[in-house]
Formats: sequence, structure tokens, C-alpha cells
Amino acid sequence: MNIESKINELTELLNQYAYEYYTLDTPSVEDSEYDRLYQELVKLEEENPQFVRTDSPTHRTGGVVLSGFEKFRHPYNLYSLGDVFSREELAVWEARVRKELDHPEYICELKIDGLSLSLYYENGILVTAATRGDGTIGENITENVKRIKDVPLKLTEPIDIVVRGEAYLPRQNFAKLNAERELEGAAPFANPRNAAAGTLRQLDTKVVAKRGLATFLYQEASPATNDTQEEVLEYFEALGFQVNPERQFARNMEEIWQFIEEATRLRETLPYDIDGVVIKVNDLAAQEELGFTVKAPRWAIAYKFPAEEAETELLSVDWTVGRTGVVTPTANMTPVLLAQTTVSRATLHNVDYIREKDIRIGDHVLIYKAGDIIPKVGKVLLDQRPKGLKPLEIPTNCPECGSDLLHFEDEVALRCVNPLCPAQMREKLIHFASREAMNILGLGPSVIAQLFDKKLVADVADLYHLTVEDLLTLDKVKETLAQKIVSAISDSRQNSAEKLLFGLGIRHVGSKAAKLLLERFGDLRTLSHASQEEISEIPSLGGVIAMALVTYFETDGAKILLDELEEAGVNFAYLGTVNTDGILSGKTVVLTGKLTSLKRTEAKEKLERLGANVSGSVSKKTDLVVAGEEAGSKLTKAQELGIEIWSEQDLLDL
Repeated sequence: MNIESKINELTELLNQYAYEYYTLDTPSVEDSEYDRLYQELVKLEEENPQFVRTDSPTHRTGGVVLSGFEKFRHPYNLYSLGDVFSREELAVWEARVRKELDHPEYICELKIDGLSLSLYYENGILVTAATRGDGTIGENITENVKRIKDVPLKLTEPIDIVVRGEAYLPRQNFAKLNAERELEGAAPFANPRNAAAGTLRQLDTKVVAKRGLATFLYQEASPATNDTQEEVLEYFEALGFQVNPERQFARNMEEIWQFIEEATRLRETLPYDIDGVVIKVNDLAAQEELGFTVKAPRWAIAYKFPAEEAETELLSVDWTVGRTGVVTPTANMTPVLLAQTTVSRATLHNVDYIREKDIRIGDHVLIYKAGDIIPKVGKVLLDQRPKGLKPLEIPTNCPECGSDLLHFEDEVALRCVNPLCPAQMREKLIHFASREAMNILGLGPSVIAQLFDKKLVADVADLYHLTVEDLLTLDKVKETLAQKIVSAISDSRQNSAEKLLFGLGIRHVGSKAAKLLLERFGDLRTLSHASQEEISEIPSLGGVIAMALVTYFETDGAKILLDELEEAGVNFAYLGTVNTDGILSGKTVVLTGKLTSLKRTEAKEKLERLGANVSGSVSKKTDLVVAGEEAGSKLTKAQELGIEIWSEQDLLDL
């Protein structure tokens, strides 16, 4: 046997042993035999580097020092899940699903407390691993993910597939890592999730290999090759992925809650951290029918475990004005340790919340972190209330401009409706310059506050007339920073228009809604003249967003601001890729079966260039099915529904 054949044989054999060990949990050889073969492969590869395969298990050991992480654009949007924190909230979601579907069925899975990953395979070989990022753009962390031993470098089938999952640090490895860091005099990680995230951002792959990360995979991001989520998970196991075994089929809210109670009991005994349970509609066609909101799928929800609580004393309340005029109360408290961080401030939500819980200055309260992020006041300990505490005084005037505050019947918030309120203007400027909006580097809150106080800017259009000399009048702004800010402002003129739309801070219009709007209307001027009915036709956007946009663009202030921005040379056009004139524009297309001339990702790209929306499952909303070889249940279902069917050659001909 020649050297190349021997390297191929050892690579295949060691990968098979790894599959048996990590996925099947039935190792067929002793560790000593695996180590012997592994060292033989290492020696052969060192002497013959031209024969090293991309799926070689020797890549697991590290040895590469990276210069940084490149941005990676996901070909499929990676949505985050909506959260609920109680049985009541979960029941509302489940009732909403039942209203749309007849007899829905669910799969309940543990929510792993780690870092979200997306893995890209071509012909069964791992080619890219990326973080989720904002769902559209993440970071390429392929070299580090190759050091996670349970991630298959080669699948059991030579397929193209994109899978999503979670990387985590097992509790045992977390304890070992922190013990080592303490011996070295380094600060220990606060929790396994932080340790996992920090590990995957290491530039030295040897460090990643040493720490012992692990994964669970749970979703296919590319068009699905199965009919149910249950089948997807079973298919993943057959391909060689790690899939969490703690999952449960459920037919109703009662069975869902039984699994949540069981997961709660299991939580402390598991060898890894979980922070909740994910519930998904099992049938993929039903998922397709339910669709998505702007931010999350309607067919899945994350139930979060009740957060850790801490007792503290409420010392005072600050009232702050946001960019939409909402006045928000924030509690100042005696500092207390909560979820491994020191907390001294927490939100009180709104006036109705304060009155409902009868929150008073001097009270002892329980605080918690919603979703383990934002500190909130949850409960007043009335049995500890000192005598004589008076109800909290609710302001009647804006703390910034002195205008009367209004409490509209359909809102829980106090609101300042003065359009010239300094606080609102400052917050709108800060939002406009923020990363998700116009991304003007260097133009942070402190700089904007000074610009506003010195009357150098009154609205966002004024930013485009600032000079270096203007900026040099501000505290702590030197020549270099001033030039960078002016340059960043100038560069922002070329942003795609969805950035500008989001930056305007129109109520209810988030960054994803802004992108959908500009994809549909093409430029900001056209959108500004659109009717409420035209806007409401966009999937995932409802009447509330449509009314907010029409109301905003009808105001004189908005018309003047758009004119000023256009005169300043700010781009109003959408610069992303969208095809509204394609042959398949507005059509929902499903790919099924094995394609021979095209990779599945190539076929998807071709269909999208023709204007199609490529889906993963067949439903009554499907317009066209492209069927390759060995097409199965999806083709059958399409034929039953009378859906038009193309061959791969039909697509190539078009």
C-alpha cells in the first residue's frame, strides 16, 4: 500500500472510531489502540504534508495561531427565538399555535446555555463554521470549531447541508479550567457560557483544543430533507452529529409542561448548563405555514427557567426620557450580587407596574434578571416595610423640558409629547449614530450631548454639516478624533437606506422591519409615499407598523427632515440584493431529492436570483417544487396538492 492510500485508510478509520465514541457511545477499540493509530497518522502526515486531508483528525490538536476572525454572511437568515418566563405566557403562545393549526404536535428540547453555531458542509466535509452574530453576519471560526472533538469533520453521507447548534463547556471541564486559571493568577470565568464564548474567540487553536468544548446540534438551516423536527434530529444522529437525548414529543400544553417540570428536576444533575426548554411545532410544513415575525419564528418558543433572585433595599428612583418620549423609572438600590454580577440599578418598567406592586422608596425588594440580562424589580417584601413609607411620587412634568406628561389610555407608559424636548432629541441623535443604524464611529453619547448642549446640532441632518473645527470645541476631542468623526459621518452617507430608515427612530420600526420595507419599496422616497395598505401587504409586517410609518411621513417635520438629509447627500436607495422583477418573483419554491449538476446552495442562489423564496417544506403556500433524484415524501405531497413540479434540468434551462 502506498503512503497516500495508508493516510486515507487511517483517516477514515480514526474518523469512524470517533463517530462510534462520540455519537453512538459504543467504542469498538480501546483508547490505547486509537492513540497508536493516531500517532502513526501524525508521523505519516508530517513526512508527507501533500497528502493531508481536510477531514484528518489531526486537525483537532491545534497548532494554528490566527490573526483574527473574518466576517461571514450567512446564506440563510438565522432567527433567534422569542422568550416566555411563565406557564401562563407559554399557554398564550400554544393557544395561538392551535388557533392556526389543527391538532398541532410538538417537540420539546433542552435549551443549552452556550454559544450558537452554524456549520456548513459540502459533499459531507466541514468547510465553514460561524457564529450566529446578528443572524445575517457572523464570524468565521472554522479553525477553532475543528478543535471540538465531537464536531464531525466528515459526515457519514456526502451531502451539502447547513446545521445549527450550540457549543458549550461541560461543567467538569469548566471547573478544571477555572482551577488552572486561579493557579496561574488569572481571573476565573463567571460561568460555563462565558468560558465557551471566550474559548471560541481564542486566536491560538491549541487553547481551544485543550479546553474540551462540546456541541449539540438541533436544526437544519438549509432547506430541510425531512418532514418533521423529530426526523431531523434522528437524521443528524445518523450523519454523526451530537444531538441532545433529553427531548420529548408532546401533543398539548399539559404534556409540554410535564417535560418542563422534568427538565427543571434534571437541571442540576446534568453535566452541562441549561437555561430553559425550547418548544417547536414538529411538522415542518406546519412550521412553514406559521412562518416568522420580523424577529423570530412563530412555530417555536423558548421557555426560560425562573431567574435567580436577590434581596436589596430601594434607595431612590430616577426618571429618564427616551427618544420616543417615554419616561422610564429606574430604581437605585443597595448593591447586591445577582447572577455573578454586582447590581445597583434595576428597571421599574412603568407607572402601572409601580402602582400594581405598590413600590415605595425604602422598601426591601426581590430583584431578578429577565433572561439573565436585565435587572428587574420583581416583588416587594411587604412584611419588611418600615412604618410610614409614602407611596412613590409619580412625576407630572417632564424631568428634562418641564412639559406636562401624558398617560394615554392604551399605553402603560408616561410620555412627553413635546417634539422639542432636549432629552428626546439627544436620544434620537444617539440612536441615529448607533451601530445598527448609521454606524458613525466615535459619535458616542458624550460627544452628542456636548454637540447638542452647544447648539451645534438640533436634528440628525445637522450632523452632516459638522466640521473638524466644530468638534474641536468639545471637551476631550482632539484633532485625530475630530477628523475620524467627520470622516465617519461622511462615510455614512453611502449606507444602504434601511440603515437610515432604522436610524430615524420611527416607532415600531426595528432594523429587520426596515430591511423588509426597503427590499419591497426600493428607496426611502417611494416608501414615504406608500399607503398603509401597500405596507401591510409585506409578510411579517402588520397594521401597527404600517400606521406608524404613514403617520410619521405625513408630518411636516418628517418631510422637512427628509429634504435636509437628501440635500446633505445621504443615500436613500436600498443597496442590498433583491429581485422584484424575476420570473419567479413572489413564488415559494421547495427543493427536494438529490441534485446531480448543482449543489443545493447553488440551486438556492439561482432560484433567489429569479426572485423566488426558497422554503424547506411543502405546504399549501408552495408554488413550485424542484425535484431531483430519489425525491420522496415532499414530491408525493406536492403531487397530492397539485403543485407545479420541475426537474433539475428545467431549472438549468431557465
